[in-house]
Amino acid sequence: MNPVVNSKAKAPLHAVHRLHAYRKSLSTKPFGARGKKLIRCELCLLGELFCTCEHRQYLATQVSFMLLMYNDEVLKPTNSGRLIADLIPDTHAFLWTRTDIDQQMLALLADERYQPYLVFPQQYIENQQPIVNQILPDNLLQANGKMKTPLLVMLDGSWREAIKMFRKSPYLHQMPVLSFAPETLATYALRKGSHDFQLGTAEVASLALTAAQEPQNGAALSAWFDLFVESSLLGRNRRAKETLTPIAHYISAFTDALAASQTQTLCDE
Repeated sequence: MNPVVNSKAKAPLHAVHRLHAYRKSLSTKPFGARGKKLIRCELCLLGELFCTCEHRQYLATQVSFMLLMYNDEVLKPTNSGRLIADLIPDTHAFLWTRTDIDQQMLALLADERYQPYLVFPQQYIENQQPIVNQILPDNLLQANGKMKTPLLVMLDGSWREAIKMFRKSPYLHQMPVLSFAPETLATYALRKGSHDFQLGTAEVASLALTAAQEPQNGAALSAWFDLFVESSLLGRNRRAKETLTPIAHYISAFTDALAASQTQTLCDE
């Protein structure tokens, strides 16, 4: 596998941007998100005053992602699946439906260049799918000596929706499952339906990058997520003035994490 070269140029439109535009084209009325009066950036969906697009850069990575997004999830400004596509160049995004299954998505899962892994809690697996907590080079080595690219499949919706997506999608039952210990997930508040933000996807993706032997990239995604959360809350006036941390702090933390990722890439080459 050849790592994707990081570029300081502004990252282009990605799969979630395109899926968002497509999903909007199907709507008969505007999506009624919280803070709907807020003037938002069309790409990051944050308030224009707190737009993060100028800081968005691709990571150098050997990992790919596939987002299966539940109906309106791609329209939500609080969706964090887009953060994965912000940083990971080879990210694919599809709307999930139970019956009208996207053939391009199925073709991608069957592509011999990839080794798909479903990122999902072990306790919900009811068949004989292999369970792993790390993705090692030996797991990706083919008989011909070539390496497959890990394709991490994320179910993007509320926790209840994610369970439904898994149970109603037989093609998700044919691949290994990347799962994490409950004590690890506890720190990330995975898919708490009562939470204001549906933020589990990007947080779990950062864990998945670490499990795929890219901890620096996992840290960069986590820092990007933190910047997203703070920018979202500032745009909605959800931070008390006495608890405000300057947004520059979060920008700096992401920049530092990005630099650490780039340094690690150079050391690995």
